[in-house]
Amino acid sequence: RVCKYAILWECMQIFIFVISNSGRRRDDEIANKRVLIKRVVGGSTLVSGTSLSALPPSDPVPVPLPPHHTHMAAAGAGFRLGQRVHAAGDPRRSGTVRYLGPVDGHGGDWVGVDWDGGAGGRHDGSLAGRRYFAAAGERSASFARPSALSAGIALPDALRLRYRVDDFTKEEQDEMYVFSTSQKRVSVELVGTNKVRDKLKNFDELSCASVSFMGVSSAGSPEELQGLVPNLRQLDLTGNLISQWQDIFSLCQALPSLEVLDLTNNTMENDFVESPLLKNIRVLVLNNCGVTWELIEKLKVPFACLTDLHLIWNKLNIITTPAGNFVQGFDTLRLLNLEDNHIVSWDEMVKLSYLRSLEQLHLNKNKIKHVRYPSNLPSSGSLGDVAVPAFEKLQVLLLGSNEIEDFPSVDSLNLFPSLMDVRISDNPIADPAKGGAPRFVLVARLGNVKILNGSEVSARERREAEIRYIRLVMGKAESSDPELLKQLHPRFAELKAFHGIEDEKPTSRMSGPQKMASGLISITLKCVGPSMGEKQPLTKKLPPATTVGKLKSLCESFFKLKDIKLRLFLEEEGCPLPQLLEEETASLVELGIGTGATIIVDEES
Repeated sequence: RVCKYAILWECMQIFIFVISNSGRRRDDEIANKRVLIKRVVGGSTLVSGTSLSALPPSDPVPVPLPPHHTHMAAAGAGFRLGQRVHAAGDPRRSGTVRYLGPVDGHGGDWVGVDWDGGAGGRHDGSLAGRRYFAAAGERSASFARPSALSAGIALPDALRLRYRVDDFTKEEQDEMYVFSTSQKRVSVELVGTNKVRDKLKNFDELSCASVSFMGVSSAGSPEELQGLVPNLRQLDLTGNLISQWQDIFSLCQALPSLEVLDLTNNTMENDFVESPLLKNIRVLVLNNCGVTWELIEKLKVPFACLTDLHLIWNKLNIITTPAGNFVQGFDTLRLLNLEDNHIVSWDEMVKLSYLRSLEQLHLNKNKIKHVRYPSNLPSSGSLGDVAVPAFEKLQVLLLGSNEIEDFPSVDSLNLFPSLMDVRISDNPIADPAKGGAPRFVLVARLGNVKILNGSEVSARERREAEIRYIRLVMGKAESSDPELLKQLHPRFAELKAFHGIEDEKPTSRMSGPQKMASGLISITLKCVGPSMGEKQPLTKKLPPATTVGKLKSLCESFFKLKDIKLRLFLEEEGCPLPQLLEEETASLVELGIGTGATIIVDEES
């Protein structure tokens, strides 16, 4: 009897397993066909019993894959050292093959992978006291069976997988419904589905394509690629397995209409043997590709017609030039993006001084402390007989999130002959809370800038900022030495003459009632504190010598505020946030506050 029940129980388990798996397969088939445009494909299916304890903790979940995606897993071999691979079923988890062979204590062949990002593994390439390879991070490496990895697919296959759309079957259409409020099924029909489907089927009309994170490892057949997408102009290959420059050259030649190529998060090799001239490529994105400047020097030959070059996250803190002190070539380059490259010395940027077409230089998120205009450099030489100034055409210089903390760096920006757009936000010099300058001071010191920190500098803002700056300098000037004043405030004399402001400090003229009245400044006070209640703004005339501490006392009297600790903020045009007035002993004139200013009265939280 026990045996009968056991057999019956086993039969039920098998029946439930078959039914559940058939349903799961059905769900997978429907789900796969529902994905019209964006698909993320992986490698081969993960074979059970093939993982070591050394594998990364978050092993990929197996997903159904096309047959050509499993050839490497089926063979169980064929990998090579240095090859780019990704985990089966998870193309976003990629790495580089660093070891092929046996692992002590475990049968069969294994592949040692150094996973991207410096993490995601279990060790640094050593296991049980034996070192098999040296990984980039302490826990970036692991071992895997060949069947648990994928060597990727060719670009034409990826394009078909992502953009080829089949018609829905009747069963799939029946699955497209929502429940009404009465829990009845209501069929759903997507408006414009046929139009989108027809357009995607016509690969000839495809001008922009993205196959990001699809495990693309090669360009495939040039003839096949050209016949598939002959009019492609923009291609996004972010996060794939391409590493050979010959593949890049091949696809660029096969697609003569291609102008924009994004290779972000592809670990590229830093050398190539020979290269064709690729006049069609205008924009090249090599963010986080592990490239060196030596490679960039070589790339200027095949990509001689580039207008935009993006090199974010490549640790390019040193610019090495083969001959001379300046980068040459790239005659058509207008935009160079070197953000987040650990650049410390501005001297490295001086090497870019004679890129003759350079209009935009992006240097956000580096570690630059000082900026100087290279005025003492030779103005001709290898560039020809015509003398040209350094950074002749540079209009946009982005220096946000660096470590600039001195005014000479700000003042030197006036020497760039064409500079109009500057970003220095998130630097100590531009942070009033850390002793830096408020926006009006920066506007006044930068005479030619029309856009500061992403905000346009209007004519009105410039006029008010410059007048406030003059008041600030006159109120704080500790020496009448014109040379010292010019050194500390290079534009002060120019601005004072332009706006017709006399040399005397405003406070020195307050001797009689009439003169004092004429010297008062009119400011508007606004209460915004939550416990202050609704109070109408007040406009008051105050002496320029009024300190911040005195103004707080006056606000308590004006608005009848008791037992509330106040904080005052100055509203400035062009600033997203008001400036906190922290220094109690600073006077209005010392802060550059003049007639028409608005001060916000808040309470400490």
